[in-house]
Amino acid sequence: MAKQKDEKTRYIHTAAIIALIGNAVLAILKISTGMLSKSGALTGDGIDSSTDVLISIITLFVVKIISQPADIDHPWGHRRAETVATAFLSFIIFFAGAQLVINSISSLIFKEQSFTPSAIAIVVTLISVVGKILLAWSQYALGKRADSAMIKANAKNMASDVLISVGVLVGLIISMVTGSAYADGILAILIGLWIIKTAIGIFLEINLELMDGNNDTEPYRIVAEAVDSVKGAFSPHRARIRRVAGFWDIDFDIEVNPDCTVAEAHVIASQVEAEIKRRLEDVFDIMIHVEPRGDDDADEGFGLSEEEMRG
Repeated sequence: MAKQKDEKTRYIHTAAIIALIGNAVLAILKISTGMLSKSGALTGDGIDSSTDVLISIITLFVVKIISQPADIDHPWGHRRAETVATAFLSFIIFFAGAQLVINSISSLIFKEQSFTPSAIAIVVTLISVVGKILLAWSQYALGKRADSAMIKANAKNMASDVLISVGVLVGLIISMVTGSAYADGILAILIGLWIIKTAIGIFLEINLELMDGNNDTEPYRIVAEAVDSVKGAFSPHRARIRRVAGFWDIDFDIEVNPDCTVAEAHVIASQVEAEIKRRLEDVFDIMIHVEPRGDDDADEGFGLSEEEMRG
């Protein structure tokens, strides 16, 4: 378990460093070129890359937090910091998109709509497309290895950035042909709306974990089958399985024969725990409550029943 955590931390740290350096270079190129060429779309694309730089800095900070051992104030450890950070990042991305939309609308209404992009703007946009493809691929690969919601969210964000940069390229070409900035301004608004959509999607996905929810039924089925495989363990129920930054936190009840001793019941529960860990990867913790067989407590209002676990 400790080795898994160390590997996850290393992957997250590597992903953050790659994203930080790559996006910093792209942000500087796009913002400076966008301002010189007076392209709102290219400048907006650069602002989006700037938020990715901030995301990488926050990620590096979170790595230090989640690597800390459990303490008296955080007996479950500090891994939930990754989930909180992911939610925070969604707000940063949302704000960047909203700001771009507002500025672009203002530019369309109040500024002169005459625009001829320079060749360097098109070259920089092409570099951005290639750079974002490489960054999105690296984040996806490392996020999958680490099973990190934060890195996976960043990979989705950068995949969206590829489409944004392609859109900017199209807008620059249209503006070059027509000599009008309306295409550039409208495109900047669409880019901002896309950024907002990405932010909302990330928040909705991570909010399920923040609320201790879980829409994956497979772990419940695995737990039920693990109980079935252990002699003397019966009726898994009152099951609650949640995600903690990519790891499973499992809590459920089993029944044993009423004449079992405490020691015998403990051995059975330990065998069930070992069987679950053998069948299910990335288990954070397992809590098993043992009850005498046939003791039906109708007041147990939390968790899934045995029928629900088995689907």
